[in-house]
Amino acid sequence: MVTIRLARTGAKKRPFYHLTVAEASSKRDGRFIERVGFFNPIATGKADRLKVDLERVEYWLSVGARPSERVLDLVREARKVGTDGVVGARPPAPKKAKPASAPVVEDVPAVEPDAEQAASEAAEPAAEAAEPAAEESAGEDSSKA
Repeated sequence: MVTIRLARTGAKKRPFYHLTVAEASSKRDGRFIERVGFFNPIATGKADRLKVDLERVEYWLSVGARPSERVLDLVREARKVGTDGVVGARPPAPKKAKPASAPVVEDVPAVEPDAEQAASEAAEPAAEAAEPAAEESAGEDSSKA
């Protein structure tokens, strides 16, 4: 049985695939009958992302070759573009916008610290009045002894 499938080439982390017509029993990247195009999933700029010889693919399909699922999707994509079967690169992904820095606002004293300060000032005279009373009571205890 003959299949149309992808054969991986390219470097590590930089995939590049050839669309190949091969015997189903042969290895993925091994012996093939014919190359009918290529697929570059990471193409950028003016590089072609996909190129398929649609005439040859149609011939192989007519004689009983079975395409893999991914090859079938790629052939459909190439047919949408036109008769030459060349699909250009995708535009580069838009860069994420950096968040605008917030305008610097000068520190304005809040109302709450003033209220806390007033409360602490009110507590100080009460504490001072309590101290002499404690001394007087302590002095009375020592005189009784």
